[in-house]
Amino acid sequence: MILAEETGVTDVVDPLGGSYYVESLTNALAERAWEIISEVEELGGMTRAVASGMPKLRIEEAAAKRQARVDRGQDVIVGVNKYVPEDVELVDVLMIDNTAVREAQLAKLAALRATRDQTAVDTALAAMTAAAAGDGNLLSLAIDAARARATVGEISDAMEAVFGRHAAEVRSISGVYGAAYAGDEGFDALTHEIAAFADRHGRRPRMLVVKLGQDGHDRGAKVIATAFADMGFDVDVGPLFQTPAEAAADAVENDVHVVGVSSQAAGHRTLVPELIEALRTSGAGHILVVCGGVIPPQDYDDLMAAGVSAVFGPGTNIPDAARKVLALVDERAGDAAS
Repeated sequence: MILAEETGVTDVVDPLGGSYYVESLTNALAERAWEIISEVEELGGMTRAVASGMPKLRIEEAAAKRQARVDRGQDVIVGVNKYVPEDVELVDVLMIDNTAVREAQLAKLAALRATRDQTAVDTALAAMTAAAAGDGNLLSLAIDAARARATVGEISDAMEAVFGRHAAEVRSISGVYGAAYAGDEGFDALTHEIAAFADRHGRRPRMLVVKLGQDGHDRGAKVIATAFADMGFDVDVGPLFQTPAEAAADAVENDVHVVGVSSQAAGHRTLVPELIEALRTSGAGHILVVCGGVIPPQDYDDLMAAGVSAVFGPGTNIPDAARKVLALVDERAGDAAS
């Protein structure tokens, strides 16, 4: 309000017009953007660029570089890596009973299917499948199917019969995070500790990074994956939208020491305990589970009580987290050997 009311900056169209610094930043932004646009054109346009994975990988590369600068203190985030408060203020968070919500939704779905005209639904879905195989208007037909009370899943299945289901290819960058720490004594010491683990136990510490449920935000998980890999961990990355059972199966198949769950969509209270139970049921209760991401501090105790070995909240320094995970894995591996 002081800037708006007392400085007069709102009285002109461009108060920073003519500033060398601002004009230099603007010019640099335009030139770099044009380089990327030209690269996309060389790939045949944005559709082909997206299919190649280039845009997503570039975003992940930028995120990894940014995170490394924050972790090293080169980029300052007040309250995260500088002027960090001693006592973190707890924010009231709305707690949702996921089980109750799911049961209520299933009951609504059952009631819907019991009262709708199934013949009309089947006809509408068949029309969608036929249109997908030809050149019909899928949007119009999807609206017709919805009006007949077909579910989103059924509408999706009707098109999948022709188009198939998209399966994202998991791609990861490497070397970007570690390059930012070139010559850093602390980082080098950590990589030597990880190498020493491999000497003691016959292989490097192996981690599976997973996203569970309907959490579609994987940039943070990818930054963790590339950072840990650059430090010397063997890292596997699971696909988006896994169930706890699927993640547990991947952990067993890949013979990992630890599963790292990245949570951005508040599913951790339900999905993480299910993952731990699935690991135990599979005879893999020795595999550690750690969590990171947007997890309220008031949830930490419940997660630890469920069997989580460590929780890393927003702003966690990645090398510090890696040291903690390495210590946990080393202790568990030692227990298994004794």
